[in-house]
Amino acid sequence: MAQNIPRTTDDTPKPTELLDVAVVGGSFAGLTAALYLARGRKRLAVIDAGETRNRAASSAHGFLGQDGRPPAEIRAAGLRDLLAYPEAVLIPGHVTTIHGGPDDFTLTLADGGTLRARRVILAHGVRDILPDLPGLAQIWGQTAFQCPYCHGYELAGQPTGLLMSGAKVAEHAQFLTDWAPGLTVFDPDANAEDMASLAAAGIPVIQSPVQRVEAEGARLRALHLADGRRIPLAVLYMVSRAEPASDLPQQLGCKMETGPQGPYIATDMMKATSVPGVFAAGDLARPVFGAVFAAADGAMAGVACQRSLGLSAT
Repeated sequence: MAQNIPRTTDDTPKPTELLDVAVVGGSFAGLTAALYLARGRKRLAVIDAGETRNRAASSAHGFLGQDGRPPAEIRAAGLRDLLAYPEAVLIPGHVTTIHGGPDDFTLTLADGGTLRARRVILAHGVRDILPDLPGLAQIWGQTAFQCPYCHGYELAGQPTGLLMSGAKVAEHAQFLTDWAPGLTVFDPDANAEDMASLAAAGIPVIQSPVQRVEAEGARLRALHLADGRRIPLAVLYMVSRAEPASDLPQQLGCKMETGPQGPYIATDMMKATSVPGVFAAGDLARPVFGAVFAAADGAMAGVACQRSLGLSAT
């Protein structure tokens, strides 16, 4: 469900107005980039529908000064900070197309509206691609997740599973034992080398495929296996696939890279993409995800974007 977003009506840019920057996406990366640009006195719009990747999580952790606070509250506070600057405006909605080039990009919104900008920052994030496993979506972000730094501390020591196949399963399992000393790995494709490595570490492996998740509300209760067994669990770690939440990078022709969880936009150290005038920040533009990383990327993208505007004017 989309989060409520404050709507701005008094200062919405007209289709003919040429903004300095259009920021596509209004979570940690996009809002941080926009805040830096607003403080740099650049006229900008953030276009966002409120469908953040972390909307299923009840709390965020590892973000200095925000530890344990709901992600939606952090984002709402960020929006209030940003919209205190007259240079910034929020446009609720989705961007469907972008065309043009440096100093004159045109963005079309799902409602048919358009806006123009000299630069574009892509910060619309990624979407998780979960296995087709009944019951999993119900607990995702609560008792099933990827990042132990985000949620592992509060659930440490409880019966825990890792649902993962492929390379590095043994390495990842041993890493997770800092939070889950009683970890069980669920890997129907585990090879002999992985089995031996996990056995040496005292980590049991179950190779019968998981058929469904048993849950009570957002709480995991057990995994049901193809061989009929029911394995009680309280926590489930996964390494799910992810993909860009929009096809805008492909529309623009941005060079992509492939990370351990899927494709992401290639950028240089200043968050510039392969397309002149287009920057990218956050989960969309890095192989390793996280709110702190996203905010740091946003700061870099905002500064680099502003510098590029100044250089183009000389």
